[in-house]
Order: sequence, then structure tokens, then C-alpha cells
Amino acid sequence: MIRVAILWHMHQPLYKDPRTQRYELPWTRMHALKDYYGMVRLAEEFPSLHLTFNLVPSLLMQIQDYANGTAVDPFWELARRPAEELDRSEREFVLRYFFQAHPKTMIGRFPRYAELLEKFRQVRWDAGRAARLFTNQELRDLQVLSQLAWFDEYFREEEPARSLIEQGLAYSLEDQAEVCELQTELIQRVIPAYRKARERGQVELSVTPLYHPILPLICDTSVASESRPDVRLPRSAFRQPDDAREQLQRARALYRELFGEDPAGLWPSEGSVSDEVARIASEQGFRWLATDEGVLGRSLGVKFARDEQGEVIEAERLYRPYVFTGTSPSLYVFFRDHNLSDLIGFVYSSMDAEKAAEDFVQRIRSSCRPAVRKGADALVAVILDGENAWEHYEQSGRPFLRALYRRLTSSPDIATCTFSEACGLPASDLSHLVPGSWINANFDVWIGAEEDNRSWDLLAAARRVWQSARDASPGTLTAALELSREALLAAEGSDWNWWYGPEHQTENLSEFDSLYRGHLSMVYTALGQAPPASLLVPIFRLRHAAAFQPATKWIQPHIDGRVSSYFEWMGAAEYHVDRRTSTMSGKEFTIAALLAGYNGTDLFLRLDYHRPLSELTAEIKIDFNTGAAALSIHLLHGQLQNWQWTHGGETRHPDGVIVAAGKILEAQLPRALLSAALPNAPVTVSATVYVGSLPIQVVPAEGALTLELSSEQTLQEV
Repeated sequence: MIRVAILWHMHQPLYKDPRTQRYELPWTRMHALKDYYGMVRLAEEFPSLHLTFNLVPSLLMQIQDYANGTAVDPFWELARRPAEELDRSEREFVLRYFFQAHPKTMIGRFPRYAELLEKFRQVRWDAGRAARLFTNQELRDLQVLSQLAWFDEYFREEEPARSLIEQGLAYSLEDQAEVCELQTELIQRVIPAYRKARERGQVELSVTPLYHPILPLICDTSVASESRPDVRLPRSAFRQPDDAREQLQRARALYRELFGEDPAGLWPSEGSVSDEVARIASEQGFRWLATDEGVLGRSLGVKFARDEQGEVIEAERLYRPYVFTGTSPSLYVFFRDHNLSDLIGFVYSSMDAEKAAEDFVQRIRSSCRPAVRKGADALVAVILDGENAWEHYEQSGRPFLRALYRRLTSSPDIATCTFSEACGLPASDLSHLVPGSWINANFDVWIGAEEDNRSWDLLAAARRVWQSARDASPGTLTAALELSREALLAAEGSDWNWWYGPEHQTENLSEFDSLYRGHLSMVYTALGQAPPASLLVPIFRLRHAAAFQPATKWIQPHIDGRVSSYFEWMGAAEYHVDRRTSTMSGKEFTIAALLAGYNGTDLFLRLDYHRPLSELTAEIKIDFNTGAAALSIHLLHGQLQNWQWTHGGETRHPDGVIVAAGKILEAQLPRALLSAALPNAPVTVSATVYVGSLPIQVVPAEGALTLELSSEQTLQEV
């Protein structure tokens, strides 16, 4: 029998600024509308399905604030305010931030929203210029639709949301007020939905430490060097195992308050574990914790490779529970299948829902086959972010999840279980956990880079100040010490260092940086001390995010698979992939850039790579106007095998098309071929990389590169 234990991890950073008590970013509210309710409600449709949901305590605190009507964020305030009353800076704010949604799967579901996005694109994302061009009615429609786009699929079916969505445009002040007021009522359903699912016995709820810290680093930052010996550690060592204990104690207390009992399970923040963390977790009353297969591989000295049939080498060692021998009582440890988890997170969003679900179930069987052949039961742990992935799926991933759950609950050789249920399965002993996280079995995301280490040094300094004040006031904590302590624990959260360093990027980086320094400042302010001047200086360094660059002139490159001259592509439209932009980590990147340009007779395409082309065996499908026509290119170890043009269900090899693969991939298509297939300009271009029939990357991830096919004179005048 194959048992599948799925854990959906629900988490957002603490967005409340301790200095103002305002929520600086809206993402807890938005995901409470879009994912938290619907993900657990969906389980009701499959009574035999068993799942685990991990709820971060600081997330639950924020949901409570919104449900109680005590949370305020500037995005919500400006969504409520009549467009006629917005001043110039507020109009620019709305235009700059109210398009922060997936262009295809979220904005594209609303024709008016897509129309407004196109208008913003035409002014090249210039919020100042757009503020002068957008009418009050257009702004109000944007205010309303930017909220409705985040409504859960279940909420969309209810009144008044259904009527507001069907209306589509020309919203009134009354409509605007209604969609904003409705949000509190909908958010109030979230926590009761989890309580109900847990009481049914269908869902287990686990937790992380209170503010989502990286526990091994809180216990001792030097453990980072065991998994990465060459890591550069902060100047000030941070060793606070008692803080780790308090983060867990407070997490359990909040869970007990909301759900009436203690949690059995712990998903340590980012799957980060060490021997000390395991001992503390057991001491605090947890029965199990989970992390990634990479940690198990390092701890056992094995590599869980997959062969060409998808079978996992050492499958019988991966697909089973472990008991950590260094604790009493026993602590069960589970290890997620990294490959299967990442398929849901990063790949299946680009596939048909039914085909993706079938592929997943078949891969479960293939992965476990070596263990099953030996007569052993297999436990497959699938653990991933339960919210951010669904922005990339059609209908918030509901078609895929229904198809997946239906197969899992109807397959005679597969049964779903919670992690507590899996604790009853035969387990192996494990005496040592090599410190690491679910990302590369190390802590590189949170420590080692210059920005990361500076944040740790500032945290260590604030911790010393708090300890000095505590030592000077023995006994019960004063109100000032409690407030300072709360700010310190919040600053220990992992989310700040997620965005520091080279790994990730976000449009809201300055807000994250300000929030982190705000928590540290409050440590001092609450104690009646002035924060050091160092907390006034941003930690992050300015960096460039991925961006579209429009075409600026006609081009005539030589199509030979290499950059013959720097100047031959100058003037083409460009999209450069930024691998740091995701809130999730682990996605594979093959394409580094997409360039597209044209002249009076031809259109030209170019793909640059993150890795040498000689390693790539894949199909690259270049879609025009959202799949109205496509150029498919097949590569074997980087060598061009063949290509084909598809339009109207017909595949052929038309004259005038040239494709070349070398250090880069280049293609030339006659404009006459495009105009026959796509009679109306502009032309949009996107590229998808398929490896083994799975789409592993779409470029641009945000939509498509647009070519206006303007005259040479028009481009010169822009």
C-alpha cells in the first residue's frame, strides 16, 4: 500500500508595523479571501480524503485582526476611498500596486481589469503618466476589480460577489463600498472552517514556531557551517535556544486557544531542523516534525536520485517514517519528496488539470515501485506552500486539486493520511539530523550574504539590549519588557532574510526592510531607549527586477545561433528573467531572456540560457497571441532536431522560417506568415520549455512580450 501524506503550509509574514499598529502590506487579507478558506473547504467534497494543514501562528493572529475589524492596511483604505477623492500620490499608488496579480489567471478573468492593465502597459508602467490619463471611473473599476480578483472560488458563487463579478465594469460608489465591507465577513469564516474540518477528523492541523523563525539559527547561528562549511557567518554569534523554546511555547498556546487542544505536529519554519531543534520540539510536547529529503540524504549519507523510469534509488529509505533517537518521548520525523512537491508548486500550473493530476499519481507509483517490489509499504510526504502556487493555476488550482483528490481517493493501491496517522507506521531510527532546511538542505537563503549577516548583527545587538534590561528587572516582566520582547520575537522571523541577499526579489522590498527595522527599533523604544542610527539605514541594496523593455527600432540580426555582434539585437523588445522574484523557492530556470524584434519583412526571436545549451534536451514552444499560432523547436543535447509551425490545427514547415541553435536559440519568421495567421496587431510572444512532456518554465511568467509591429519612423518618434 502507498500512503500519501499531504501538508499544505499556510503562511504570510507579520505585516503589522509595531510603531503604527497598521498593516503595511495586504497579502494576509488577500490570501484570506483567496486561499485559506477554499483550500480547507474543498476537502468536504472528498470525505475519505485526509490532509494536514500547517497554520503559522502569526498568520492566525493577523486573520483574527482582520476578522475582528481591527486590522487596517493602506491598500484596503485606498480600495475603499472614492476615486474622486484620491490625491495625485494616491492615484499613483493605486496604479502602481493594484495590478499586483497574475496577468493571465487573475487579471485575465476580468475583461475590464485586463483592459485597464493594457492601458497601463501602453504608458510603459509609468504611474505618474497613467494618473493623468485614467478617468475616475477607470480608477474605481480598478479599485473594485483588484479586490474581486482575489475572491475564493466559493465566494465568487455567492451573492453579492457573483452579481458584482457579472457586472464587470462601471462600478458605483455603492458597489465599491460593498465589495470592501464584504471582505471582513468572508475572512471571519476562515478559522471556523479549519476548526470544523479538524473536528470531522478529516484534517490535522500542525504549527510552526510563533513568528516563523529559522529555529536552528536561533539556537546557534554557527550550525550553518555544518551544512555549508564555507559559509560566512555574522560578526556577532546568535545563540538563544530559550527564544526557540518560547517561539514554540507561544505557538502551542495560541493553537490551544483557537482549537481547544495541543498540536501534535510541527513543520519547522522552512523545514529547518537540527538535533537541538528536535530535542526542543520533543521537550515542548510535539509528537512529530517534518523536513526535506535533502536533510535525510545528508543525515544518512545517501542521494535519493530518480532513474529514467522515475523510480527513486533507495526508495525504501525515503518513503518511511523515522524516529529521532535523541529525544524522550519519541519524536517522529518525516521527509518530503522534494521532486513531487515541486511539481505541484512550479510545473503543473502550465498543464491541463486532468493530465497533471494523472501524471502526479503515476509518478507516485513510479517513485515508490522499488519499495513496493520488496513488499514494503511506502509513505510519500508531499509538503509545499498552500497558497502562493495557486495564483499561477486556472481557477486558483481548483480543477487540478479536484482531479488530484478524486484520483487519490479512488485508487485501490493508494490511501491518504495525516501525519499523526502516519506515526503508526513502522519507523526506522535516526540518531543525527544534519542541520538544514527544505532549500538545498542548508541555510544559504537566510545567512551568509552581506545583507543577511548585517540583519543578524542588528538582531544580536537588540537581543543584548533586551537581555540587559531583563537582567536589571528580575521577576515578572514589566509591560515595557513584554512589548520589547514581542518586537524581538517578531524580528526573529525568517521572512525578513528571505528577501535580503541575492536569492529573491519583490516590488515590496522596501516595505519588508522597513518592517524589519521597525521591529528592531521597537525593542529599544519600548524600553525607553533611542534606537541606534544604524536602524535608520536600509539593509537592502537597490537591485533591478525583471522588466520588459519595448522595441525601439527595426533590427536585422543574422540567424546563426550565436551573438555575432552586440549591436545586431539592439532595439529589440526584451524580457530578462529574475530568478529571485518568487515568494516560493525551488523553481528550475532554463531561459534567461527572451528578445523579439522585427523589420518591414520579418520577425526575429532569440532565447538566452541560464545554463549551457549543450545540456538541454527539450521542446521549446513559442506561442503567438496566446496560442493562436506556435513555433515548436525540438532540441537534443542542445542540437536542433526539427521545428514545426502550427496554426489552425495544421502543422507545416513554411518557407522563409529559419531556426538556429548554438550558444543561443534564434528564429526568423516572415511577417506575411504572421499576418496570415494573426491578422490583427499587436503580436504577443511567449515561450514554454517542455522537458519530458512537462512544462518547466514559461517566459515571461507574467504574461507575454508585446510587439506593436510599428513602422520604423513611428519607433524613432517614441
